[in-house]
Amino acid sequence: MSAIPLTAQGAQRLQVELHRLKTVERPDVINAIAEARAQGDLSENAEYDAARERQGFIEGRIAELEGTLSNAQIIEPAALEADGRIVFGATVEIEDLESGNTVTYQIVGDVEADIRANKISISSPVARALIGKSEGDVVEVKAPAGIREYEILSIKYI
Repeated sequence: MSAIPLTAQGAQRLQVELHRLKTVERPDVINAIAEARAQGDLSENAEYDAARERQGFIEGRIAELEGTLSNAQIIEPAALEADGRIVFGATVEIEDLESGNTVTYQIVGDVEADIRANKISISSPVARALIGKSEGDVVEVKAPAGIREYEILSIKYI
């Protein structure tokens, strides 16, 4: 498996989730399975089936998180020598030249991407267009609705 780029904050969030799954969720589901087994006939026991399904989800998520963290390449944006250019982990404020709307995004790995938190994947069209650019540059992004132009207003490494 190849290296998975993560910001330090993203890696911390994944470690917290992994810890919660192992120390809270896993023991809870084991107890639920034990209680359902104590009720007798497992062939028609909906609680047992639900608990086993939940256990499968939890174990799968634990394996996924452990795999991601073991292959993580943790990148600290503040420690990068970027010379004012947009790199992985940078927080970028851009303005849509057509509408005048401004938006701020942090460029993160695929695992961390969350558009509701303004974190876009390094592999997204917007991020790919921004990488390597500087403040004041205008970039073209090929979007499903057509080509969009954005001006880079500011770059931060936080």
